[in-house]
Amino acid sequence: MIRIAICDDHQIVRAGFKQIFSEISDIEVVAEATSGREALDIARKKVCDVMLLDISMPDQSGIDTLRTIKQGQPELPILILSGYPAQQYAVNLLKMGANGYLNKECDAEELIKAIRTVATGRRYVSAAVGEILAQGFDHDTTAAIHTELSDREFQVFLRLAKGESVSDIAVKLSLSVKTISTYRTRVMEKMGLHSNSDLTYYALKNNLLE
Repeated sequence: MIRIAICDDHQIVRAGFKQIFSEISDIEVVAEATSGREALDIARKKVCDVMLLDISMPDQSGIDTLRTIKQGQPELPILILSGYPAQQYAVNLLKMGANGYLNKECDAEELIKAIRTVATGRRYVSAAVGEILAQGFDHDTTAAIHTELSDREFQVFLRLAKGESVSDIAVKLSLSVKTISTYRTRVMEKMGLHSNSDLTYYALKNNLLE
């Protein structure tokens, strides 16, 4: 039996997933979370075999939650289920340790397949994500600049793009102001940008902000 935790702040989404799993003999929903902090608590209690995690979560984003869980419980398989298209987040989240990335509009058969795959410790790469990864080997295709950022740089980039100050980010990520400033400099250099306004514009243009 694969024990599942569903982490999504929308009750109707969780209900929909539970309905799907209720008809599957080897999958059981054992926990639900409506926020990033609740997801962290579930991970620490080690009550599930696979966690389904949404990117957009109140109080702490799914991105920050993913990184924190992978630092403390790296063996816990996490399958990202998002409303965002794969090209916007998939590569960065796989770099951060996600075991798979699916759009919420995927069919039930693919979702079940993905859960069974990550439950064995492997990664699930959907056709959409596989195509994006393959483009990395195609010199005629230019990948989105943000996919070249490290996991921590991507975290800092998103927070800066949302308008958070360096000092605020330092507090939220439990790092020094100097460290965050260094990450900011790296992000600017890698992306060829010059200001926080440039970061915000890029994020909006690429649909990386809600």
